[in-house]
Amino acid sequence: MSDSRYWTPAHHAVENFEVEELSRLLSAGSDPDEVFVDFTLLTHAIDAEGDAANQTREPLSVHLTAVLLAFGADPRLPDPKGRTPMDMALSYRHDLAVKLLQAHLDRA
Repeated sequence: MSDSRYWTPAHHAVENFEVEELSRLLSAGSDPDEVFVDFTLLTHAIDAEGDAANQTREPLSVHLTAVLLAFGADPRLPDPKGRTPMDMALSYRHDLAVKLLQAHLDRA
């Protein structure tokens, strides 16, 4: 569901691949670790990127994930279902996100 009345503004931006809007929201103070329903912003981003690639057969993108990590999203933070961002990336075989997450995890 991509209805803006359902998602928070940041989750709406993730759901709709609005990278610039997500960047503006985070720059204005939105929490990069925000949780809504079953997702953190980071697990939502990885899910959206993976699902879009599966549906369209287009190459995986990592833009949303990269923006969230740049704004300080915690790469270890599990979502309410217990899935970590790495779990989500591995489940989609999202190698770009795996590499990006690993780089952030190695720095910590």
